Amino acid sequence: MKKLLVSGMLAATPHHGGATWATLQYVLGLRRLGHDVFFIEPVAAASLVPTGASLLASDNAAYFLATVRRFGLDGSAALLLAGTRETVGATFGDLQRAAARCDALINLSGVLARPEITSSIPIRAYVDLDPAFNQLWHAVEGIDVGMADHTHFITVGLGLGEPDCPVPTCGVTWIRTLPPVVLDRWPAVDPPDAGPITTVGNWRSYGSIEVDGVLFGQKAHSTRQLMDIPTRSRERFLLALSIHAHERRDLDALARHGWTTIDPTKVAASPDAYQRFIQRSYAELGIAKSGYVLSRCGWFSDRSACYLATSRPVVAQETGFSRHVPTGEGLLSFASVDEAISALEAVRADYRRHAIRARALAEELFGSDLVLSRILREIGAAS
Repeated sequence: MKKLLVSGMLAATPHHGGATWATLQYVLGLRRLGHDVFFIEPVAAASLVPTGASLLASDNAAYFLATVRRFGLDGSAALLLAGTRETVGATFGDLQRAAARCDALINLSGVLARPEITSSIPIRAYVDLDPAFNQLWHAVEGIDVGMADHTHFITVGLGLGEPDCPVPTCGVTWIRTLPPVVLDRWPAVDPPDAGPITTVGNWRSYGSIEVDGVLFGQKAHSTRQLMDIPTRSRERFLLALSIHAHERRDLDALARHGWTTIDPTKVAASPDAYQRFIQRSYAELGIAKSGYVLSRCGWFSDRSACYLATSRPVVAQETGFSRHVPTGEGLLSFASVDEAISALEAVRADYRRHAIRARALAEELFGSDLVLSRILREIGAAS
C-alpha cells in the first residue's frame, strides 16, 4: 500500500457533475487498489460563489462537503483557499501531516502549486487532462500551466509526441494513458426504450490559441462543422450544453438543425445526476474541441469512457485516438458528417452488439484497476 496525495478540481466550479467525476475516478480508483489516499483541492478566492463569499459560506464549500461525504472521503479531503492555510473539510495540519508521509503526488492539471506542501514528496506526477492546449500555452504563449516541480508527466493525449501530432512536448517525456473509470461505480445498465443520443459539455471553454495561422479552438468550432447531423438522421439528439444565452446565433442554428439543448445544471449538476443522464441515454455522440481534432493529439474523453462503462455505444469525433483504441464495435469514430451518419446507422442496425462491446471495451481498456496500476508502475510508485 502506498500513501498518495491527489489534487484536482471537484468544487472550483460547483455543480459540474462530469468534471467532478473526472477527478473522482482517480481518487476512488486509487483507494480501490488499496492505497491510502488524501485529496486536496486548492480554490482561488475569485472562484468562490457567490462573489465575495468566504470559503466556509461559499457554494463551493457546500458542494465539496456534499461530494466527499457522498463518496466516503470525510477526514481525508480538504478544500484549501489558495494562498492561505484556510480549509474546509480536513484541517491544514491534517494536510501537512498527510503530505509529509506521502510516497507520491498525483497532480491533476497541476492545480496544486504549494511547494511547502509538496516538495518533500519524492514522486510528483503532473497529469495533463487538456492535451495540445497545455503544451501550446506553455511553449508558445509562455503561460504557467503548473508543470514546474514535477518528476513525471502523464497525458491523456495518446498521440502526443508522434510524428503527425504537431504539438510540442515541452522537453519532457510524456507517459500516455487512457482516462480511468471505476467500473464498480459505473455498472452496465439496460438502455431506455426510446432514449436520445446525448453528450455533455461546454460550448466554449477557455484559451483557444492560434499558431501559424491555425486556430486550436473549442467545441463551438467543431460543432459548427457538424450542424447537419440531425437533419440527416432519424435519431433524437440532446446536448446538455453549457452555452451562454448571448450566443444567440449559435443557439438558433442548433435549434434550426434539430439539436435539442438543455442546461447541464438541470440534468448533471451532481455526480449522481450526471450518471443518471448517461444511463438514460441511448448512445453518445462525442464532439471534441477543434484543438484536439486539429492537433491529432489522440485525446479521448473521460465522459465517453463513462458511456462505454454504462454499456452505451459511443460515436466519437476523431482526434487520432483510433490509432490507439480499437474502433468499429461499441466505439466508432468519425471525421465528417457523412462518417457520423454512417456510424450512427451502424449502431442502430445492431444496437445490442455495440452495447455489449462498449462495456467490454471499458473493462479491457479503461478500468481504473488497469489504468491506475499502470500509471503507478510507470512513475515508480507501484506497491
